[in-house]
Amino acid sequence: MNLTNLFKIALRAIAANKLRSFLTMLGIIIGVASVIAMLAIGQGSKESIQKNISEMGSNMIMIRPGQDKGPGGARQDASEMQTLKLRDYEALCEQCKYLAAISPSVSKSGQFVSGNNNTPSTLYGISNDYLEIRQLKVEDGETFSDEDIRAGAKVCLIGKTVADNLFPGGEDPVGRVIRFGTTPFRVVGVLKSKGYNSFGMDQDDMVLAPYTTVMKRILSVTYLQGINASAITEDRTDQAIEEITQVLRAQHKLREADEDDFTIRSQQEMAEMMNSTSDTMTILLLVVACISLVVGGIGIMNIMYVSVTERTREIGLRMSVGARGMDILHQFLIEAILLSVTGGVIGVVAGVGAAVCINVFAQWPILIQPWSVLLSFAVCTATGIFFGWYPAKKAANLDPIEAIRYE
Repeated sequence: MNLTNLFKIALRAIAANKLRSFLTMLGIIIGVASVIAMLAIGQGSKESIQKNISEMGSNMIMIRPGQDKGPGGARQDASEMQTLKLRDYEALCEQCKYLAAISPSVSKSGQFVSGNNNTPSTLYGISNDYLEIRQLKVEDGETFSDEDIRAGAKVCLIGKTVADNLFPGGEDPVGRVIRFGTTPFRVVGVLKSKGYNSFGMDQDDMVLAPYTTVMKRILSVTYLQGINASAITEDRTDQAIEEITQVLRAQHKLREADEDDFTIRSQQEMAEMMNSTSDTMTILLLVVACISLVVGGIGIMNIMYVSVTERTREIGLRMSVGARGMDILHQFLIEAILLSVTGGVIGVVAGVGAAVCINVFAQWPILIQPWSVLLSFAVCTATGIFFGWYPAKKAANLDPIEAIRYE
């Protein structure tokens, strides 16, 4: 018997039990839809993380005082450590050849006030290189000068969010005076908007001022809370980190046996950590989704067993008029594959629709890749063959005489 006839017989058998066939496919539908939706969310998250890190500068390096963990394994607060000084920043500027830009960093959160308007934000004390490191641009006005830094001038750049909150009427903030506590700052420029990153942080909610001003007039400290830098190229990041380590160890007079009293992190390292976490979560979600496929496959096997039992007399009659065991095997195997593939097609549509809905309503980033659809099809086809084979083999091995006499 040719495959066309077997295909038609399988279709008639499925059509004769529409509800049962749909319920059989439901496990496959849910499994395939889950796989596609989970992969779309996982890949979308990874792409979003990589995009945000790229926007921040893929070759950015962050230096913080102290070790990751203090005595007894307790994590220390970098803002309270005093191991980084201005002389460290100056030494790095003079001695590091693999750094394209470098900026000290100090910060304090608080309330900014302009007239009757106020908003909470964070004041960062930095140098002009910070704009290059973080890939920030001034949209209106200009940045503060090196003379402003030397003089500790009370000038600042404000992010778009701060500008909108303090000047809701649409007036130009440049040249206006805002207060941080009791300290007035003259706005010399407004930063170009960067929006939210993948961690939900508003990148426009910031105020930048000369580090000398923040250290002397706001914090009254002589140490730095951190140093931000960028390597000359992304490929030179590891060499830049090694160079920074050597300079700081020499500055801090650390012996060979002493541990570093500073921590260095790169964007590449952060990207690897975040991608690793994202991959782990995606795998866990995929495992759960694959369980649905297995359950769907077991459902197909159960229904095929029922179908073989119900159609025992039909199988006996077909075999008595010349159908071979291989023809019976192919018939029931085609039925199982049709159920799984049809369920796979519906699952793909449902999975893509679910991913789009998640993106629209939950605002989660998604990325539907063609290989995820092909993988889902391959898995559901393999599921149909694997779970449909044994019932089909049982049908093919029936004795024609016993099958005809079956009640």
